[in-house]
Amino acid sequence: MVRAWFMDNETTDQRLEHHRNPQEFISLENLFTKTGVEYFKINVDNHEADEMLQRVRKDRGYSYEDQITCSRECLPDYEAKLKNFFTEHLHTDEEIRLVMDGSGYFDVRDADENWIRIEVTRGDMIIIPSGIYHRFTLDTKNFIVAKRYFVGEPVWLPYNRPADDMDCRKAYVKKLTEGFK
Repeated sequence: MVRAWFMDNETTDQRLEHHRNPQEFISLENLFTKTGVEYFKINVDNHEADEMLQRVRKDRGYSYEDQITCSRECLPDYEAKLKNFFTEHLHTDEEIRLVMDGSGYFDVRDADENWIRIEVTRGDMIIIPSGIYHRFTLDTKNFIVAKRYFVGEPVWLPYNRPADDMDCRKAYVKKLTEGFK
């Protein structure tokens, strides 16, 4: 089961061991209320038949998927890629990740600019809304395999902060004040 907690505003690579101890946990319900991030538990051993995954894919129109492995051995230009993933950014589309193996952290900002760390492990699927500032890093195991889902052709363009004038950011900020549904 995924865990999420408030964390400090450390700007260095969060793979450092001393930043792994959560101080204040947040429930998945409050995570959604505060950020719009959604969580689903998926049976990765039989993910193609998993009813929850199939329903989410159908309801959201995810028609394309691929898989990424992040490790020193498998990811070309490993250090540079991790630095890019960890740079605070947003996307114009949702970011959907299903962890097939390994583990890592997604950090997202709430309305008060606090970081919330989301620990993902095998079977965790999260959907990070369009327009939210976030970042990703591996944990000390330095290994994750994740399925990525897209509507149509894959688009993975990060827009580094600041990107407050983008339409997706404005729409996200509006949802922060009106509430997520």
